[in-house]
Amino acid sequence: MPRICVYCGSSTGNHDDYSANARDLAQVLVRHGYELVYGGAARGIMGVVADAVLALGGKVHGVIPTLLLDKEIAHRGLTELHVVNSMHERKSVMASLSDGFIALPGGFGTLEELIEILTWAQLRLHDKPCGVINVRGYFDHLLAFLDHAVAEGLLRPENRRRLLCATEAATLLDQFEQFMQSGEQQAQGASRRRAQILRK
Repeated sequence: MPRICVYCGSSTGNHDDYSANARDLAQVLVRHGYELVYGGAARGIMGVVADAVLALGGKVHGVIPTLLLDKEIAHRGLTELHVVNSMHERKSVMASLSDGFIALPGGFGTLEELIEILTWAQLRLHDKPCGVINVRGYFDHLLAFLDHAVAEGLLRPENRRRLLCATEAATLLDQFEQFMQSGEQQAQGASRRRAQILRK
């Protein structure tokens, strides 16, 4: 089954909308047949989305480094919990397990993970969809900064477009599926072109 990696906070924030949005995302993931990959914690928005997927009968794969086992409180009820040696290994394993990446509200860690996976896409290290669910306008300033970077000539428009955005999970998952279908069509087209060249 396809898997979606969710980056999000280890706290729940000041608004109930953040947790409600995480539960909504869980429903959409399970309904679309996606498994969840996330940071492996039992607390914060991380714990909310994991618990919601599990309660709906979905599968959850957590990845947590040894240094955060106690601080973030590792979730012991997951389908699978990967305990790794470092933050770098955590991000690498999460990326390899996943077919797409979504950020919910979070702090430094969430933003760092999102920007790194976008950078990997820019470098063509992967071609998987990346997006944010912009609940309560949480990511408005980040999106404005990226537009500013384009205007200043420091970010290419095609790379800016790699970050998909929606206010609701269902809409973002629709964008993901369109992105993946487009990628499959491009790959099929490239394969046909290679076959035509070989026949000449």
